Amino acid sequence: MTEREWNPGLLLKLSGSYWQTCALHTAVKLDLFTIIGQEKATAKEIAAKASLDERALTRLLDALVAMRLLVKKNAEYHNTPPAKKFLCADAQGYIGHMINHHHHLMDSWARMTESVKTGQPNRARASFSDEERESFLMGMFVMGMHTAPVLAREIDLTGRESLIDIGGGPGTFAIHFCLENPQLKATVYDLPATRPFAEKTIGNFNLADRIGFMDGDYVDKPIEGAYDVAWLSHILHGEGPDTCIDILKKAVAVLKPGGLVCIHDFILKDTMDGPLFPALFSINMLLGTASGQSYSQAQLTAMLEQAGLEKIKRLPYVGPTESGVIVGTIRPE
Repeated sequence: MTEREWNPGLLLKLSGSYWQTCALHTAVKLDLFTIIGQEKATAKEIAAKASLDERALTRLLDALVAMRLLVKKNAEYHNTPPAKKFLCADAQGYIGHMINHHHHLMDSWARMTESVKTGQPNRARASFSDEERESFLMGMFVMGMHTAPVLAREIDLTGRESLIDIGGGPGTFAIHFCLENPQLKATVYDLPATRPFAEKTIGNFNLADRIGFMDGDYVDKPIEGAYDVAWLSHILHGEGPDTCIDILKKAVAVLKPGGLVCIHDFILKDTMDGPLFPALFSINMLLGTASGQSYSQAQLTAMLEQAGLEKIKRLPYVGPTESGVIVGTIRPE
């Protein structure tokens, strides 16, 4: 939106847009879309099932109708097709876990002024409760399920036999790279607390014989093994530039000659002022990390060069939240 298009009405709409955010968060937290499911229900019926105040619930349901997430007819509410697909907990495309994760971040965003004044985060990653961690891991899994199949088809791993998914969480990308490449075996490298969720997810895809899990901390510990591909998805934005280079050097150290490093992240323009989501996500890193940020293509390219990679290029892929992929190759012997 250009400067000429802004007016008081649009500015106030932007200022109050968190009202819709909070309505959505509350509906997901109360599981209203799942309660309605494929059927129709009155506010009284929904309130009885969820032990809610009918008067207050009716106002929320009517707002969700105005947001075009629900449809109302003859005092009965039913889900729109997108709500059935993405907001019902039993739907394959359910994104409620990521919505709950966003809700857990709201307090730090409301206190952004503190961080802009001090330059310090106001949210500690170590303070995540079990519920917050579960929302984050499940959210990463579901969002990965939307992007990993596409990336697995677009990134050519022909002839590559081993991949390490650094900071791979539930192993979503390792899973889809292996599904797309029958010759490939993979290792998910992440914190020990992630292991149970990752092994369960890998098992659900019947890939336990091809994908293993290695406990480790890519910031503080070395990585072991020898691989053809190192995959780093959405981990560099949590660290400062020097740490990013250290992580990339660790990845390079376990790659065979001719090995491939792939960075998947939110990538800014070289002027650092767009696209919108990576720019806003950089603020999210300010609020939650000591030195994390979104990086530009030029910055990531320079990091790969410093880590000893060549033939660096950005792939055409653009994700739903404007993520991208940059790859580099280890010099062959």
